[in-house]
Amino acid sequence: MSSNSVQNSPTTFAPAPGAAPMHRMVRAQAAMELRILLRNGEQLLLTMVIPVLLLVGFSLTSVLDIGAGSRVGFLAPGILALAVMSTAFTGQAIGTGFERRYGVLKRLGATPLSRFGLIAAKTLAVVAVEALQIAVICGVALALGWSPHGGVIGALYAALLIVLATATFSSLALLMAGTLRAEATLAAANLVYVVLLGLGGVVFSVDRFPSAVQPVLEALPITALASGLRSVLTEGASPSVLPIVVLAAWAAIGAALAARFFRWE
Repeated sequence: MSSNSVQNSPTTFAPAPGAAPMHRMVRAQAAMELRILLRNGEQLLLTMVIPVLLLVGFSLTSVLDIGAGSRVGFLAPGILALAVMSTAFTGQAIGTGFERRYGVLKRLGATPLSRFGLIAAKTLAVVAVEALQIAVICGVALALGWSPHGGVIGALYAALLIVLATATFSSLALLMAGTLRAEATLAAANLVYVVLLGLGGVVFSVDRFPSAVQPVLEALPITALASGLRSVLTEGASPSVLPIVVLAAWAAIGAALAARFFRWE
């Protein structure tokens, strides 16, 4: 058989060197990140068990003074915000920090996957986990008597806030994990989690703090998410632009800084 006939054969393998399209690389990396998240018992404790325990415990007891109104109605939006932060920020920062320490990110840095691609993949994996979190937390809250308001518009507004908050917390997590040592990231991420649990409008209203610090607290991404969800889903108010602006600003700044300063090793 001549060489020409081999080249023209329809079954001849023709290699196509080069990197895969970015969307395929991001999709493959996101699938791997999701498997890692779901196999990590400590991560599931942080993202699933703790928020549900806080919701049930504070809804059924009077340990916290949340004022008039339904306890679960006040707490449910804040716990949703906490769940988003625990997955997109705390868990992701710690996990990525140790991936960087053990050389996993160094190996990824040798592939065609860019910093932006890694950020996008990790964010997609986080969104998948958040969907499960939201389903579980909302189911528990409904069982406890929560009656959310807002209808379709409120649900769409809540979804927009969660997407923006996810982008914000993911970029900040990668910024922290990509610049600090793993041990420092572990300590800092847990510290931020505890501080924002108390100051971010999750289980305490921001109105309870001194008026001088309220503007600072309201500018935090966790406060914007919790207050935005609570105003629509619990209070039945019209969607506000302010939480969207706050979260969009944090997301833009965080993504720019993470893309600029994130180090693979």
